[in-house]
Order: sequence, then C-alpha cells, then structure tokens
Amino acid sequence: MKATLEFNLPDEEAEYYCATKGTAMLNVLWEMEQKLRKLWKYEELNADEYQMVERIRETFFNSLQEHEINLDK
Repeated sequence: MKATLEFNLPDEEAEYYCATKGTAMLNVLWEMEQKLRKLWKYEELNADEYQMVERIRETFFNSLQEHEINLDK
C-alpha cells in the first residue's frame, strides 16, 4: 500500500512541517519518556524530587493518551 500526501505551499507550511518531522517528533517523545523513566526508577531522589518526577510523568502520559499517541508503534 502507498499513501501520498499533498500540500498547498506556502499556505499549508505548518501541516507539511508536521508531516515531514513526525518521525523526529515521535523520537523526541520516546527519548523523553525514557529519561523520565530512568529518573523515576533509578535515580536517588528525595521525596519532593520523586513526587515532581511522578507528576511530570503523569502529565506526559495523560497528554499522550489524550492525543492518541502510542510510543510503542
């Protein structure tokens, strides 16, 4: 199967940018998830730091879910 995307440039420049940088953006999200996981699981954090990392992770995962973004694909 093939898919072809067409954009009317420069009017759809933002859409074109998202389509061409989508893989890079997904990679950044995955890297952030990994960094947050390492902080949460392996770093020696005090209670406040641990709580903050936990809150950031929760916000991050909720945002991914709300936008139906699956980092495992």
